[in-house]
Amino acid sequence: MTNYKSGFVTLLGRPNVGKSTLINKLIGEKITITSPVAQTTRNKLKGILTTKFGQIIFVDTPGVHKPHHLLGEILVKNAKSAINGVDMVVLVLDSSVEPGRGDEYIKDFLVANKTEFIVALNKWDLVNKEFKSLRLDQYRKVFGNSKNFQIVSASEGDGCSELIDIILNFLPIGPMLYEEETICDQPLDNLLADLVREQVLINTREEVPHSVAVNIEKIKEIKRDKGKNFTAILATIIVERTSQKGILIGKKGSMLKTIGQSARSNMKKLINGPVHLELFVKVVPNWRKKESKLMELGYEVDY
Repeated sequence: MTNYKSGFVTLLGRPNVGKSTLINKLIGEKITITSPVAQTTRNKLKGILTTKFGQIIFVDTPGVHKPHHLLGEILVKNAKSAINGVDMVVLVLDSSVEPGRGDEYIKDFLVANKTEFIVALNKWDLVNKEFKSLRLDQYRKVFGNSKNFQIVSASEGDGCSELIDIILNFLPIGPMLYEEETICDQPLDNLLADLVREQVLINTREEVPHSVAVNIEKIKEIKRDKGKNFTAILATIIVERTSQKGILIGKKGSMLKTIGQSARSNMKKLINGPVHLELFVKVVPNWRKKESKLMELGYEVDY
């Protein structure tokens, strides 16, 4: 197709505005973790949407926030660097609340860097009917009437096809950059680690917030002479305090069992066949402040 388009699109925004949920909905597959807790996303992750009109490579980013430790500084630095070399940015906002200083900070950052962006007002389904017109006016006042706005609900799917059309209009004409069936460029162990961490965040909420990391120690396909083959996965959950380890394990191992069962259920969607998941919990005090530990866990430390 002579008018086929392709390009890279970064989703940027404050923590917990629904960037990961939006990418999953746009692509139609669960490739990135989501939870009600802010700062869920830690890696820049490329999700790939291929249509008959073009291919969009989405770059999901950690939420831009005021960092309180080395890990936070790395996350924000990675999020900001994700605007370099992409064709456009989608600034995702939480329309269920009024625009705040954090939204203006990101807008000013994009304008200062002369970055082309459109605005996606997410969570529109949470805005009461009588406030919808007022809320749209509030955001237009911050971003200007000339800016491209798209109202979306990542959870419901409303406005997502329209958002894809707007993005394709902005992208340059170019060839397919990934094979048609590819939906993510992350290595398998990264995806599996995130699925475990997602269940930690969902099941423990504020008790074990972001002082948790997951390291996949081993992935091995076990072949049986009789019965089905299966994939054995060994993962270590890293926390900063002994009390957090106790919360994660739970009474008689109940919490760790719940986390493992839910993570394994999602892993089976990525791996063809049965999965045996074994989880361990390890205490590493202040790991988020240790550059060597962050590098060992795969974070990009560019200092």
